[in-house]
Amino acid sequence: MPSQLAKENKKFIYRAIKKGARAKDFENAIQWLIDAGLVYKVQRVSKIEKPLKFYEDFDAFKLFVLDLGILGAMTDVSAKDVLVNNNAFTEYKGSFTEQYVLQELIPLNKKIYYYSKENSSLEIDFIMQKDQVYPIEVKAEEKLRSKSLKAVHEANPDTNPVRFSMAAYRKEEWLTNVPLYLAHEWMKEAE
Repeated sequence: MPSQLAKENKKFIYRAIKKGARAKDFENAIQWLIDAGLVYKVQRVSKIEKPLKFYEDFDAFKLFVLDLGILGAMTDVSAKDVLVNNNAFTEYKGSFTEQYVLQELIPLNKKIYYYSKENSSLEIDFIMQKDQVYPIEVKAEEKLRSKSLKAVHEANPDTNPVRFSMAAYRKEEWLTNVPLYLAHEWMKEAE
């Protein structure tokens, strides 16, 4: 799972587990992990419109572990590597940050999706639906370019885009930037 999260895959890739693997080889094991509460399965949606449930793509999903500490243990990453600016960790920081935001949002909204297009680099880390649809982008740093989020919002102006990052809270014309440490609190306010 850690290698799946670290790659820029648009979905879970079975053959990354074992050469020639197919869904039927691992679907029972994955379902067991989900039922045991050890992993979260985040389905892709094919469209960013209400109700999101109508647009679930059952063939595409990503798996996240229950907890950031478990992900760290699975990857043999020390807390120092995560917390201190470590260039060796740069490549994986995004995976850990996405894991953190997901585990903050899941208790407040059980159904979280993601969005990507097959033949495009456009991807939205998470999408939630409350009264509105919230496309969510997660940034591990303060670099705040959000091309995909902007493109999705322009195509779906009724959405309420949110970016979680290391930057301070600010509400812009088309987007709300929320500091990572406020992920859980933001969700309460979004209700």
